[in-house]
Amino acid sequence: MCPARRFDRVTLHGTAARDLSRASTRRPRVAIVTDAIYPYHMGGKESRTHNLVAGIAGNGYDVHVFTMNWWHGDRTRVDAGVTYHALCREHPLYNDSRRSMVEAVVFALACFRLLWYRFDLIEADQIPHLPVLSIWLVAKVRRTPLVITCHEFWGPEYWRSYLGPLGSLAAILEKLTVRLPDHIVTPMRGTAAKIIENGARPDRVTIVPNGVDAEAIARAARPAQSFDILFVGRLLAHKNVDLLIEAIALLRDRGTPTTCGIVGTGPERERLEELSEKYDLVDAITFFGKVGDHSSVFGLMKAASVFVLPSVREGYGMVVAEALCSGLPVITVDHPENEARELVEDGVTGRICEPTAEALAAALASVLGSTERPALPERARRRFSWSESVRSLEAVYRSQFDSPAIAR
Repeated sequence: MCPARRFDRVTLHGTAARDLSRASTRRPRVAIVTDAIYPYHMGGKESRTHNLVAGIAGNGYDVHVFTMNWWHGDRTRVDAGVTYHALCREHPLYNDSRRSMVEAVVFALACFRLLWYRFDLIEADQIPHLPVLSIWLVAKVRRTPLVITCHEFWGPEYWRSYLGPLGSLAAILEKLTVRLPDHIVTPMRGTAAKIIENGARPDRVTIVPNGVDAEAIARAARPAQSFDILFVGRLLAHKNVDLLIEAIALLRDRGTPTTCGIVGTGPERERLEELSEKYDLVDAITFFGKVGDHSSVFGLMKAASVFVLPSVREGYGMVVAEALCSGLPVITVDHPENEARELVEDGVTGRICEPTAEALAAALASVLGSTERPALPERARRRFSWSESVRSLEAVYRSQFDSPAIAR
């Protein structure tokens, strides 16, 4: 294996070469490869990457994030001690309600640019799957340990419902990606179990849970406008926001009018707005679209009475942890692909109900009718600590470094 203390590039050119050549040879150099980053795309995986990268960089690692050119400027920039590299121009992540295959192919091909860099470790985002193959080939050629972050595991049945005949091929690719890397990190036990069932070695899988920035939540200001109910997330079919709207209509018809704020963008927005018009809920439901930053979202959470996530597929459910840390009870649904339900203590910090409008309406009536707002248990506060997550990730990194000279 190439000596881990060597950080030179094979071919040096431009600003990127100058930035890389200045790095201390005593600092472990880590590449993080992901097609989407915060704050340009504000999903759960982007928030996770953002916070873990900040923690790793703050602990003395030389961190380089490789992504698309979201900032539409120079291909290389430095922010808060982290160097960001654009492997290709920005491409839309979604085509209607599905992940864009064009984007996955383009980013996968662009990942071969990593051949010109040398790192002690590469960590790749598992979404989308195709770039993992490119990054694995790069890691093999460069003889560099590869870690992937696996946010969720769908399996053949879900892939076929998502892509039709192409789903079988996608399922094979998904299964392959959990067998290729030297190590896998995942935020949830359920996902870890699926990965192991599909060929990953148990000793190569580590649970690194997500955290929550409690200080940012404490600093967030409550907006003047507040809602009884809040939803935050991508407006996709599996998020089941239509069931939430139908539940709000049921409550109104039963004499319990409520207000709701819906934060997020996505291909379902137009249909959901039409549904709110159909049920005459235009004055009760506000569609915010994309909210500027996490502070604004935290403010809305602090001003709401209950958070609802009716999604039947969540690899973790970052917004659930954030809502709980904001003091909000959470209603989510009981579905085997919804791992966010593991974050909610039914009857204590919220409700877990069937994924139907009737069940959501009953759960909402129960929570909104209560005069007490649950306190987040201390064990949950520890679970949602980013510092603990960073320590867990560092332990994985140390296990992969081949030279004592850079082990931390």
